[in-house]
Amino acid sequence: MARKRDRGDHERAERTSHEEARVAETLKKGSRVTGAARERLAADLKQKYESGASIRALAEETGRSYGFVHRMLSEADVTLRGRGGATRGKKAAPTP
Repeated sequence: MARKRDRGDHERAERTSHEEARVAETLKKGSRVTGAARERLAADLKQKYESGASIRALAEETGRSYGFVHRMLSEADVTLRGRGGATRGKKAAPTP
């Protein structure tokens, strides 16, 4: 029987075993992240977010919630991107 693909399987980035071990070590599910570990995590999330990763992708990668990642980015003074999609801004004036 074929394995049913999870939603988003095609979007998962491959991680090195070193990176996986570091994330697992730092972010045991439900554990508090404080002090230097929190600062390192915030800097790592900031760098990845500013390189184009979404909050949802970062949450999945770290095993944390969307809200946790959002809060960490806010604490790191990251300017968050808009939601995207269609905008209803002012239409450009027609050129004569």
